[in-house]
Amino acid sequence: MASTTPKLISDKNEMRNWSRSMRAQGKLIGFVPTMGFLHMGHLSLVSQARSLCDVVAVSIYVNPGQFAPSEDLSTYPSDFHGDLRKLASLPGGVDVVFHPHNLYDYGNNSGDAVVEEGGAAASCLESLGLGHESWVRVEKLEVGLCGKSRPHFFRGVATVVTKLFNIVEPDVAVFGKKDYQQWRVIQRMVRDLDFSIKVIGAEIARENDGLAMSSRNVRLSPEEREKALSINKSLLKAKSAAEDGQVHCDKLKNLVIQCITDAGGRIDYAEIVDQNNLRPVEQIKGPVVFCIAAWFGKVRLIDNMEINLSMDD
Repeated sequence: MASTTPKLISDKNEMRNWSRSMRAQGKLIGFVPTMGFLHMGHLSLVSQARSLCDVVAVSIYVNPGQFAPSEDLSTYPSDFHGDLRKLASLPGGVDVVFHPHNLYDYGNNSGDAVVEEGGAAASCLESLGLGHESWVRVEKLEVGLCGKSRPHFFRGVATVVTKLFNIVEPDVAVFGKKDYQQWRVIQRMVRDLDFSIKVIGAEIARENDGLAMSSRNVRLSPEEREKALSINKSLLKAKSAAEDGQVHCDKLKNLVIQCITDAGGRIDYAEIVDQNNLRPVEQIKGPVVFCIAAWFGKVRLIDNMEINLSMDD
């Protein structure tokens, strides 16, 4: 049974030894990787891991490898002590919080990230030729959707998750389906690299008004937050239209794009893709997912909705 206050580990070897001692006792290890600033969506992932496993580890680590040089790592929101309180309050609690100071070699004596002007970590700058140089790529799944505007992102995600899996050595890892592409990338990576880990995709946690829970929501003004409700509303309309027989993707995409732009949002992408290979489809003939990324003010939000039509009719 988990204690109220989770054990805090920052050393990689200590984390690995803890996991191996749990496994020696015959315990199934669940794992939820996070970048902190936890909300109820994260906590729902932890609760799902708890329901599936004997012990649960949560990592809190802001991964510099998925930030581009133009993105500001230093301003990523953080509330570590608040995160610990939230995790301790969960039924069953959390057994371990893994909070490493650094998971990369930056080629300097301190072992810390080199931070350039604007807060971007030097590990992301290919031209430096220093430190970390081994990356994990999931070559096809990473290129579309969020990969179009953030080509660096999934390389960083796949690499740090690989590192975390090698350190924590879990049996089960839970990821949220809000980051649908990320979930599929990790699933494929685990399959291709023969990790002995079951990757679970948890359903999207939403606020009462339908907005997908995200750490970025706190950066929305009240007006922007109200306008952002157009994302989920438009996806629900598209799903309903598809279930009523509209299977032409261009028409469904136009419906969603119009709804979001009328509300004041700027579309990054609106794509209907195959649920497994994430390739765009022109007509719905099987399980698809409608993926959206849109800007409201300076905040980029993502959301999606699976559409599972029966093709028997």
